[in-house]
Amino acid sequence: MFPVIDTISIQPKLLFWNVAENPDTPPKAPAWKGLLRSVVRWFFIGLALLWSLCALTLVADRWINPLTTAMHTERRLQSWIHRKPYHERYQFLPLSQISPDLQHAVIAAEDARFYQHHGFDWHAMEIAAEDDMEGGHRLRGGSTITQQLVKNLFFGTDRSIFRKGAEFTLVPVAELVLGKRRILELYLNEVEWGPGVYGADSACHYYYRISARNIDRERSARLAAILPRPLKRRPEYMNHYSELILERMRQMGW
Repeated sequence: MFPVIDTISIQPKLLFWNVAENPDTPPKAPAWKGLLRSVVRWFFIGLALLWSLCALTLVADRWINPLTTAMHTERRLQSWIHRKPYHERYQFLPLSQISPDLQHAVIAAEDARFYQHHGFDWHAMEIAAEDDMEGGHRLRGGSTITQQLVKNLFFGTDRSIFRKGAEFTLVPVAELVLGKRRILELYLNEVEWGPGVYGADSACHYYYRISARNIDRERSARLAAILPRPLKRRPEYMNHYSELILERMRQMGW
């Protein structure tokens, strides 16, 4: 005799009307989880597209001079928000028309190992970090000219972790596609040198009423000394810093 199986006991449980519960079907995930995954996915897609746009812009900057930068736009917006007058002085000048003294002074002040590193000066970063921990006073930070160029072109004065991450990945691209000479040329023309003053030629005319081609060694050092804080410093007050820059230039053989 075979055992009698109670067929009623293995019938699926009826939930309502004639719809039965299937014990093998996993429960559906809440709708908000799917929405969250979609938002995160599109967020990273957007970041990737923005990064690609910045990288393509750097490629174009190898041959095309930028019409404006994130720094220009930020200062213009700030003046509009605070209802202050804003007059932009910006004249792009080929590197061959910028005094070698000014080029050397900026490199000595901002990035002494500019021609040795590949976008990041790890030694300078380490020294800057040690000075910060010890509360010391230093002439410049650990950022290289390439890092500052990328920041000026795309991020302005933003200090968020996203900016740091994007900058970290774009700096090698700039070094690869632009080269040292073009990086220096772009930096000298895009860097902020005062209220609404951008670039070496505009700075020379604004402070000394001469062209960047004709500026001398001492004035070049004074202009380079205000770069870390161009909205708060004036060349005529940079006696100590300019002497340090001139001494560094001599040490570097300039």
